[in-house]
Amino acid sequence: MGLSTAFTELFGVEHPIALAPMGGSAGGALTAAVSRGGGLGLLGSGNGAQDWLARELAVLADERTGKPWGIGFQTWAIDDGVIARALEHDPMAVMLSFGDPSPFVERIRRGDTALIIQVTDLEEARRAVDLGADVIVAQGTEAGGHGARHGRSTLPFVPIVVDLAAPVPVLAAGGIADGRGVAAALALGAAGALLGTRFQATTEALIAPATAKAIVEGRGEDTERNRVLDIARGSQWPAQYTARTLGHPFLDEWRGREDELAAAAHARQAYQDAAARGEISALPQWASEAIDLINDLPSAADLVSALAAQAEEALARAGRR
Repeated sequence: MGLSTAFTELFGVEHPIALAPMGGSAGGALTAAVSRGGGLGLLGSGNGAQDWLARELAVLADERTGKPWGIGFQTWAIDDGVIARALEHDPMAVMLSFGDPSPFVERIRRGDTALIIQVTDLEEARRAVDLGADVIVAQGTEAGGHGARHGRSTLPFVPIVVDLAAPVPVLAAGGIADGRGVAAALALGAAGALLGTRFQATTEALIAPATAKAIVEGRGEDTERNRVLDIARGSQWPAQYTARTLGHPFLDEWRGREDELAAAAHARQAYQDAAARGEISALPQWASEAIDLINDLPSAADLVSALAAQAEEALARAGRR
């Protein structure tokens, strides 16, 4: 029957499914595969590093076959020049997450590019509405990677944002890893779902084999939100955004001692040295609470179709009850 929503109509995509623009891992091949599968692929440019962006945009151009796509940035880490360079490639959407999007809205609005703003609390949601976002992503704390330090779970947060933002379409994010989660998002009033960790566990994702293996084998209780690994690796992420990761030796050693770690240059150097020797991964293994539902590494294009079919089946079952 198909799942037509305000989101699918806005972007002309087949399924109400979007790829979370995960910095560094949602590259051109993954973005293209999600778009080919009928969802909206969003390139994960993070801070807009020019070399990475040039390389992955070339991959995307080779593989996307004319399907809609977009690009996402960590708002706190970019400047106006990053947005200007991205818009030269005519993305259908630009997604801004984590920080004040207002300095970039006017430039994005000058063209036909849709503005997607991800929010992690109600203050950010109200600001997104005031700025005229075309789509709002409501991210719950179950999400892998960065999110609100004092946020809300996806289930109660999404319908609140849906009511606040109406008629602006909302995508649900955080802890969604199968078609039942997509169906639940639609039942909550969202126009679709944005998935991250599930798409990391695909053949096109730019992640180390060890990370893919850890996601497939991991459990939700193996994840936790923390700032330890950001501090240890010298990342400048704002303190209001913690990251949900799998376990890590530095996390075990410094859990609850973030201020002490921030002042301990020798400890941060030890992290870098251990990463250089290959004793620990240089990057944390971002993972959502939903990793129990991930047990394979399919093509992302096939995964989009499977998620949509599962969502339709789940909604049909609910309708028969």
